[in-house]
Amino acid sequence: MMLQLTIGALVSTINIGGHALVTVVAVAIARSAGHRRARRPRLQLMGVMVATAAVLMVAHALEVLVWAWTYHIVQVAAPGSDLLYFAFVNYTTLGYGDITPVREWRLIGPLTAMNGVLLFGWSAAILFEVLRKTLDHVGLIKDDVIPGRG
Repeated sequence: MMLQLTIGALVSTINIGGHALVTVVAVAIARSAGHRRARRPRLQLMGVMVATAAVLMVAHALEVLVWAWTYHIVQVAAPGSDLLYFAFVNYTTLGYGDITPVREWRLIGPLTAMNGVLLFGWSAAILFEVLRKTLDHVGLIKDDVIPGRG
């Protein structure tokens, strides 16, 4: 059990570090877009949001690959199992159950799911912040429209 928790914590930490790096990239996207005056602010907003979401999607795919690679190293499932698919199912908390871990690695699925839930929530926060910053920069929302903004 301790080995599972240790491996899960290590992989989660690696993914959290990667996500922190992606956060820096996403914020840089929003800032660079905000420093430019756009003739079409709505189009600029759409571009920033699409770019940010795409970067986050790539980050999540890479994080799933880290889990799948770990599954392969520690032999989480029966030989011949699709470990990438298994990692995606766990990371997204989809939980089909058509592939199950071997008895010694039963905690790896929940640990993967915990990591995925945390990072998806983080991504939602990033998207919201980029949206907020971009709206402020392109001037689509005025302070007098939203009470309490300061």
